[in-house]
Amino acid sequence: MSSNQDAGRSEGDAQLEREIRNERKFSLEEAVGRMAGAGAMKGESPVARKTQAILEIETLLESNLRDATGALHVVLLRRIKESEHLLKDFENPLATLAAYCREVVDSEYGLKSLVRETDVECGRILHERPHFDFEGSPSHPDDCYTVKSVRCALLQLMQQLDRR
Repeated sequence: MSSNQDAGRSEGDAQLEREIRNERKFSLEEAVGRMAGAGAMKGESPVARKTQAILEIETLLESNLRDATGALHVVLLRRIKESEHLLKDFENPLATLAAYCREVVDSEYGLKSLVRETDVECGRILHERPHFDFEGSPSHPDDCYTVKSVRCALLQLMQQLDRR
């Protein structure tokens, strides 16, 4: 079948292909593509499924998480990218995000760790000194992210994810 295709090609087409290939830099991706042959990616996205899942999670966070400075969004996305939840199930990003949020909310230590990291990120975004929660002390009036507020935001996010 390929000999029929080659016979049907004009000399002009072959010359054009040679010129195009001479101008291009040869890469590993091209070598793999040539080895796989024409149509190898047919029906598949060139974007890895894990990357697609991360983009879906980012979109879910943007549309469902109330976050004034965006720091909680940044920290959650960074943590989810590195989490076991994503590695185990990147085929279902909604469930991955919900499972990660559930794990954080159920762990007082995990929640405090998330709040601390979010306070640091908020300080970076606003170019201010971060405000941390201290056991037995009231929260700073300018602290956007307390254990209580982050828990509430995660619970609301989980409720919205459950509705989907």
